[in-house]
Amino acid sequence: DHRKPATLIRITAFLLISAAFFYIGKRFSDGSSQQLMFFLSNQKPDSHSSDPSSAVVGPSPNQDKAFDIAPLINASQSQNEPQRSPSTSPPPPPPAVERMGLVDENGRMTDDFQVGDYDPDQVEDFSKQNETLASENDNSKGENVRIKLNKFKPCPDSMREYIPCLDNSEAINKLNSTDKGEKFERHCPEEGKSLNCLVPPPKGYKSPIPWPKSRDEVWFSNVPHSRLVEDKGGQNWITIEKDKFTFPGGGTQFIHGADQYLDQIEKMVPEIAFGHRTRVALDVGCGVASFGAYLLSRNVLTLSIAPKDVHENQIQFALERGTPAMVAAFVSRRLLYPSQAFDLIHCSRCRINWTRDDGILLLEVNRMLRGGGYFAWAAQPVYKHEPVLEQQWEEMLDLTERMCWSLVKKEGYVAIWQKPSNNSCYAARGEGARPPLCEPDDDPDNVWYVDLKPCITRLSDEGSRGSNVTAWPERLHDPPARLESIQLDAYISRKELLRAESRYWKEIIEGYVRALHWGEYGIRNVLDMKAGFGGFAAAMIENNLDCWVLNVVPVSGPNTLPVIYDRGLIGVMHDWCEALDTYPRTYDLIHAAGLFSVERKRCNVSSIMLEMDRILRPGGRVYIRDSVTVMDELQEMGDAVGWHTSLRETSEGPHASYRILACDKRL
Repeated sequence: DHRKPATLIRITAFLLISAAFFYIGKRFSDGSSQQLMFFLSNQKPDSHSSDPSSAVVGPSPNQDKAFDIAPLINASQSQNEPQRSPSTSPPPPPPAVERMGLVDENGRMTDDFQVGDYDPDQVEDFSKQNETLASENDNSKGENVRIKLNKFKPCPDSMREYIPCLDNSEAINKLNSTDKGEKFERHCPEEGKSLNCLVPPPKGYKSPIPWPKSRDEVWFSNVPHSRLVEDKGGQNWITIEKDKFTFPGGGTQFIHGADQYLDQIEKMVPEIAFGHRTRVALDVGCGVASFGAYLLSRNVLTLSIAPKDVHENQIQFALERGTPAMVAAFVSRRLLYPSQAFDLIHCSRCRINWTRDDGILLLEVNRMLRGGGYFAWAAQPVYKHEPVLEQQWEEMLDLTERMCWSLVKKEGYVAIWQKPSNNSCYAARGEGARPPLCEPDDDPDNVWYVDLKPCITRLSDEGSRGSNVTAWPERLHDPPARLESIQLDAYISRKELLRAESRYWKEIIEGYVRALHWGEYGIRNVLDMKAGFGGFAAAMIENNLDCWVLNVVPVSGPNTLPVIYDRGLIGVMHDWCEALDTYPRTYDLIHAAGLFSVERKRCNVSSIMLEMDRILRPGGRVYIRDSVTVMDELQEMGDAVGWHTSLRETSEGPHASYRILACDKRL
């Protein structure tokens, strides 16, 4: 009981102390202004004193005073400003810093650019080319505008075999004369009238029969034309069996088959040596290309050419069979192949008058024929003894003798000449000889829209014009002597450039075969749109892909086409602002490396993509390897033409400046 008063006393004391602290806090927190508290001392501070009892806490002595600090601020500003007279105006503000420039391809800032004026007509034309604005901003602040492409529509069925630069009836009707076959040459549509739709396949189109079976048969529905069967069925060219065309392997001058005919040629002139000395051949007026198709088994790559004439679709049959072919004609312009390109040029009943106009057409053959190469002519004047035909034979003998060709052999239906390998015969002809030598400044490799010239192309005394290539297959890897004559900006050895390009593409194609399973695609007809030295085509051979490649050298770059032929490959000069001289549905694979980043400065990109779709087979593939700056546009274009597109990284990784756009044209 005595503990209870003590507990009560403690509780009472605690409550009194709490009330006292509450009162003090309430007292000093009253008022509208915060009061500053200071530590004050009743005596002078002693720096050596450590007694805390000498210091007390109290309010600021200035707590009830008010101060106006505006005069202090004005006085401080007036001291910092320089003195000037009342009449002096304040200095103008410094000009705003403007930074303008573009980042070039090397990542450096450059001011070497121009800003053009706004052209409403050009914008209107752009919108008419099947391109519409997907979004616009109506407010005055301005935002980004995204352009979306509508899908291109199919062309009419009448355009199933449309070749833009050869089927331009409007331009053909304006020709002054067609006596020499001018209508079979290139006459491309004018600007604004180019192809703007998707060329459809024929009804019932099927995936092509794979090579080598396609050499002997193709689907009727893929090339539904029977006129050649009616015209040439008796000559063992082509027949129809159920739903297929079959090719017995014969021709007008080799009814018993191409193999027997090739054996005859090699026996007549053993030095021809198919597959060794003779690697690249040109078959003029090829029919359905049985000559070239059977040479493939002898390691000879033959380019078969013929005009788009009354022999309907002969080149289309050749391409469907899986043999290299193009539409081309000997008329008034140079063919789109370089000088000294072919080891053998063959004409079997090709219906060309070689001696007309002082032999200007045979002189074009001479330009393309390699020094020491052979010209084989199988025609009626060789073996028939009718007066007219005998006169034609005598004219041929006279012309070839004046061109310094030597008649090596004449046997049965065939006569074979050889072109000289140097200029010694030309120099011995004397003054005034006809046909004359071409002028020294004439470039025999300049072929794009160049007229034929009635003169003999000179051979180089240094051997750099293609006469001294090695045999196949060594020539595929041996840098040719003509490499040094290519006009190319190169600061290191050109031979090293060629070897480096070959190694580069060999590694890439090995990756495609390994990762993308190119070996399983059944690729046969291949187009390389920007071939360089032909490294891509060489890599396809090295990786044992059973295909042929047409190497295109664009006119916008250096002319490397002579080197491509010296390596034992085939190709053509072309401008991708125009259409290629081939039928729709030609290629299983189209490859374009570094093309669009260059050509988009010159050409309409949508026109190039539509042309690629025209010549690509349903079920075919497109691989575009180019700068990341163009890939978004190209992918959108690919979607607009109906391809299935996917953007892939290169082996260099996600930060590389290049990407791969893989496209499928579904069957």
